[in-house]
Amino acid sequence: MIDTAKGIRWMIETLRKDQAPDGSWAYPFDTGISTDAYMIILLRTLEIDDEELIEGLCRRILSRQQKNGAWKLFYDEGEGDVTATLEAYYALLFSGLYSKADERLRAALQFLIASGGSSEVSMFTKIMLALIGQYKWPSFTPLPVEMILLPRCFPIHFYSISVFGRANLTPIMILADKKFSVQPANAPDLSELNWLADEEEGWIRSSEWRSLLSFIQYGVQRLLGVPRELHRLALERAQQYMLDHLERDGTFYSYFSSTFLMIFALLALGYKKTDPVITKAVEGIRAMKCEINGLPHMQYTTANVWNTSLIGYSLRAAGVAREDPMVTKANNYLLSRQHHRFGDWVVHNPGGLPGGWGFSDVNTMNPDVDDTTASLRSISGISSHNRTAWDKGVSWLLSMQNDDGGWPAFEKNTDSKLLEFLPLEKARFLLADPSCADLTGRTLEFLGNYTNLPASHSVIRNSVHWLLNNQRKDGSWYGRWGICYIYGTWGAITGLKAAGISNSTPSIQKAAAWLGNIQNPDGGWGESCHSDIQMTYVPLKTSTLTDTAWALDALITIADRPTAAIQKGITYLLDSLEKVDWTTDYPKGQGMGGSFYIHYHSYRYIFPLLALAHYRRKFE
Repeated sequence: MIDTAKGIRWMIETLRKDQAPDGSWAYPFDTGISTDAYMIILLRTLEIDDEELIEGLCRRILSRQQKNGAWKLFYDEGEGDVTATLEAYYALLFSGLYSKADERLRAALQFLIASGGSSEVSMFTKIMLALIGQYKWPSFTPLPVEMILLPRCFPIHFYSISVFGRANLTPIMILADKKFSVQPANAPDLSELNWLADEEEGWIRSSEWRSLLSFIQYGVQRLLGVPRELHRLALERAQQYMLDHLERDGTFYSYFSSTFLMIFALLALGYKKTDPVITKAVEGIRAMKCEINGLPHMQYTTANVWNTSLIGYSLRAAGVAREDPMVTKANNYLLSRQHHRFGDWVVHNPGGLPGGWGFSDVNTMNPDVDDTTASLRSISGISSHNRTAWDKGVSWLLSMQNDDGGWPAFEKNTDSKLLEFLPLEKARFLLADPSCADLTGRTLEFLGNYTNLPASHSVIRNSVHWLLNNQRKDGSWYGRWGICYIYGTWGAITGLKAAGISNSTPSIQKAAAWLGNIQNPDGGWGESCHSDIQMTYVPLKTSTLTDTAWALDALITIADRPTAAIQKGITYLLDSLEKVDWTTDYPKGQGMGGSFYIHYHSYRYIFPLLALAHYRRKFE
């Protein structure tokens, strides 16, 4: 018989030691070196002297450089990533601490020159380069700012786009309209990269986009008013949208990218570099700095609520008492972060009332379904005087179900197929918020195991129907917010079981067989980030703690006894809990496939603890 007790105790005590005084867990939200590079560029452009931070960020960037001079987004990416390498190269030069003669920068430049054309560089990077005079804005406007004025009866309008898309597109529309750029005195010159010169075509995605742009412009022309006045009104509304969505720390939606872009958009609108709105925004993103291996990292956002909700739930599953001070402090923190404000989600959900939870520590207006179910799991069984918080959270969650029966992340029914034709890379990630298997499965698991909704309830039935209809032929499900098919399959299986679906159902049988077929010889599981680029399962060819925990938890959920596959997986987990190598740093979350990956430092504890706890409860 396998003894899981020692491993469970070790993780619980590690989590107890790492808990912050406010009850949260502030494990890093690690997104690579892009935000580190952009922070250097921002500080130098605004002439803000923070040499200690800049020097530390440079050391972190250099610590991630490959032997061939490039930077990667993930371990098995290939030779390197052109976008990440260009961002790192430019930031290191802009820091003033390194010259083009530096051996490491010469190697980076050689990789960039050998990599071809600007089509390989992301649009966000082109925008950054345009802002500091290293890349020309196109002669046309990729997306007219007047789009913000289109009525919601128009087939495509401002609120057709997901909240994450709006947060980034609003300042981009201002900047593109103004063709804004600044020329910092010490900005390095990238003229040696002559492939940056073909800027016009570099902004265009497809011929279909030109047709869609004409359609949007037609809608704009139908607006009543003088074109010049409409243009002024659109700029004012875009500016006000940003200012109305500032968090208390000064950041725009608490995201690094949208805050970075907003600062430049405000400069384009005539704000001074020293304006209080700008200085507070800079301090807000500077406050998101964390430390990883003794070096600073600028987080894209903080993950305190997400970490804390998942850890609280895992601790309870592992048998830690609700009255344990660690759990009590965590739940008090979560209760203090429940939302009471209406956010943009109300546009598509006018009957809903606030009550959800967001992702970051400062998030007060942008709740999401995943954080809400995770927080509700953690606080489940709380005392009667907190029952109102529970009821509000469940009510908001139920109000967010999409008409197709699935569940989105931030906003319901925000999945217009027209969005895919907008002139933006990764449009399906950035602009749409569709139903997805991971969120639908995890919500179904919560409703089935933590509420008294019967399986016959339409909310449950419709959700089950969506999952069954969206299973892939091989038996897996695609998970939108994790990597990728193992994650989605885990969410779907645990959700369907909580809804009362039988183990003998063909859907469950196919999923279990798929998981069995991709198990590694060492007993673990591992999936590559290439999965969400190729949109099919790609094995990592080695095992990771998180993938193994997801696969195990799914199999444990549907097993009547500990199968050989489960036993081998549990043995792998227990033998690997304390290991530290590249697999424990491998991204297991994603924001935009192919460009934005997340290494959650908390996952190595959360999901192994959950899998081992469920194994012990069921089989030991």
